[in-house]
Parts: sequence; structure tokens; C-alpha cells
Amino acid sequence: MVGTLVASRVTRRVGRQAIMLIGGSMFLVGALINAAAANIAMLIIGRMLLGLGLGFSGQATPVYLAEMAPPRWRGGFISGFPLFISVGYLIANLINYGTSRIPLWGWRLSLGLAALPAAVMVAGAAFIPDTPSSLVMRGKHDLARAALQRVRGKGVDVDAEFRDILAAAEHDRRNDDGAFRRILRREYRPYLVMAVAFPVFLNLTGVAVTAFFSPILFRTVGFESEAALMGAVILGLMNIGGILGSGFAMDRYGRRLLFMIGGALMFACQVAMASIVGSQLGHGSKMAKGYAVTVLVLTCAFSASFSWSWGALYWAIPGEIYPVEVRSAGQGVAVALNLGLNFVQAQCFLAMLCCFKYGTFLFYACWLVVMTAFAVAFVPETKGVPLESMGHVFARHWYWGRFVKDQKFGDVST
Repeated sequence: MVGTLVASRVTRRVGRQAIMLIGGSMFLVGALINAAAANIAMLIIGRMLLGLGLGFSGQATPVYLAEMAPPRWRGGFISGFPLFISVGYLIANLINYGTSRIPLWGWRLSLGLAALPAAVMVAGAAFIPDTPSSLVMRGKHDLARAALQRVRGKGVDVDAEFRDILAAAEHDRRNDDGAFRRILRREYRPYLVMAVAFPVFLNLTGVAVTAFFSPILFRTVGFESEAALMGAVILGLMNIGGILGSGFAMDRYGRRLLFMIGGALMFACQVAMASIVGSQLGHGSKMAKGYAVTVLVLTCAFSASFSWSWGALYWAIPGEIYPVEVRSAGQGVAVALNLGLNFVQAQCFLAMLCCFKYGTFLFYACWLVVMTAFAVAFVPETKGVPLESMGHVFARHWYWGRFVKDQKFGDVST
């Protein structure tokens, strides 16, 4: 959380590329310190650096992808971020499983291997250009135009797009207030609502059931320890598959359809799991094998449905909707709030499961109805819309139009 909020304050001054470079460097140093730790203090320092690196990267990377991607493919580009997070989770689970069998130094190997993706991130960030929007905001117009031409390709006419970026930046310069103060104004109310609603709803999907406690859940319903671990691996693969499907679909069929399909499937899975857990557990015996397998299938379907919808769109939509003048603040609030709610859920979920039992699944199912209705009614369709024209989309919305003035910088039909 701290890293995300700090990155939001400084990204306008140093650029998206620099924030990703700093985040990757902190992650690299933190992983090396953890691997070489001689005491608890070194482990704590290493973990703090890892957290700061995660905050910096999570704030800058989706925005970087949104600002660099062509509008027609932007959703697929941004979904690459949660995709590789899911790949990382899966690889980490497999590494932890393997290194847990190595006595004495296996934990060092497990922690130290995190330095490899961090090194790749640092090397990659060092060789990519900053985004045109970020460069324009810092007055580097020539570099901005060169960066835009580089990513769009030689021979492509970028004049119109560059003029839109300049116009958006000029609109930002008319006000001296900081991004965090500005996002509290009435005309930015829709963006503040999205920055808060998306992480809140993301954590109320029930993803904590699968993301954090799937091995415990599988043991609870009757699987042994090894099978529970394999269940977690299968969930990881389903997660990756869902994000891949979402990345291809959101730029073709739109964001709202993914919310509706994913919400309906997740609701059905939660209700079905509540029915099975409520009828089969609590009698002092293990769940019958057939029911346990059904719970595994439902959990996999839930994981894929989550990744297809909120798992991918949480990064795609907040990364693309904010005007440039509040983009750093909006993304920072969304990511920081998500990390804070992740922590709260990790502390509370087991107690909630023991207290509510199968009612836990019904609790999340009810929220799925609410968040799907919210997405359908209040989240505008942003498929193919240039970043500089997002304000026009909100201005035409049946509800948000009362807050947002119509300031169109680009062609909404792109």
C-alpha cells in the first residue's frame, strides 16, 4: 500500500518507466536479502522491499500498458499484467512445493528465485521508452512524439493521436491542484467511485476462497495434502486460461459482456458450493468422494470465471478510464485499496468460514449480484475508445453525465 501511494505521488515527475525500474530494483534487492538472510531482521527488511516493489510496479505497469497500446487492442495488452501475475503464482506454488523437500537451505532457494523475474523486469524497463502521455506531462514533446512513432510503427501517421495527447496535457496544466486533491472534485466523482468500487468488489467476489486457502478448502472437503496441492495447481491453470480468454474477448465483444457472463457463472458456482458444503459437512465425517470432486470442479469453474471477468477487468478498466490529470491518483487509490483489502481478507476469512460455514459462499454470492448489476448499470463500455476520449464516454453516460463535462480530445469510434 505504501509503495503504491508513494509511486502515485512521484510518477508524474519521473515517468512510468522510472517507476517500473525502481519497483523492479527494490524487488530484486529484497529477494537477494531474503535469500541471504542471517536473522529475522534481514527477512523483515527483504519483505518490506518486496512489498514496496510490488506497490510501485502495480501502480505503474497497467497505466503504462494502457498509454502505449493501440485503442483497439488495449484490453489484451493490459490483461498481460494479470496473466503474468497468475503465471508467477503458479510457478511460485510449484517452487515452494519442490523446495519444501530440501532440508536446511530449501527456503533460501525458494525466496532467492524471486530475483530472476525481478532481474528480467529491471532489464526490460531499462530498454523501453516512457509513454508519450508521461513525456508530454513533463514537457518533453519531441521525445513523446518519437516514443509514439516508435510504438505505432514507422510510416504510421500519429499526428492526430499526438494532438489529442497534447490537448489532454494542456487541459491538465490549467489547474495547479495535485491529482489526489483533484480527484475529490465533483467533476471527477465517477473516477473516484470506480477507484473505490473496483477493489472493493474484487475482494467481495469470494476470490479469497481460491487464491489464499484452496489447499485448506480441499483438505476440508476430503482431499489429502498432496491432492490439495494439485488442486491449487489446477486452479492456477484455470486462472491463466480465464485471463487468456478474457484478453482475446474484451477487445472483440466489450468489457460489459465479460462482467455479465463471469458474474452469472461465479454466482452459480458459489450457490452450488454452498449447497454441497452445507449438506455434506458438519456431521463429523469426511465428504463423499463424488461430492469432493464436484467441489473441485466448481472451484475450478469459479476460478476461470473470476479470471475471465473481474480478475482481468480490474486491471484493464481502472488502467484506462482515468483522465491524464488524475490517472496516477486513481490507479494508486485502486491498487492500494486492493492490497489493504487483501490483507483484511487474509486475516478474517478463516474465522468467517468457521463462523458462517456454508453461509460464507452465499455471502459472496449475494455480493456477486450487486457488483454485476453495478457493472452493467454504471461502468461505461470502453472497448476501442482512445484514452483521451474517455471523458466523452462518461459525459454521455445516463448517470455520470451529470458530473462530467464533455471534453472530447479524440475520435470515440476508433
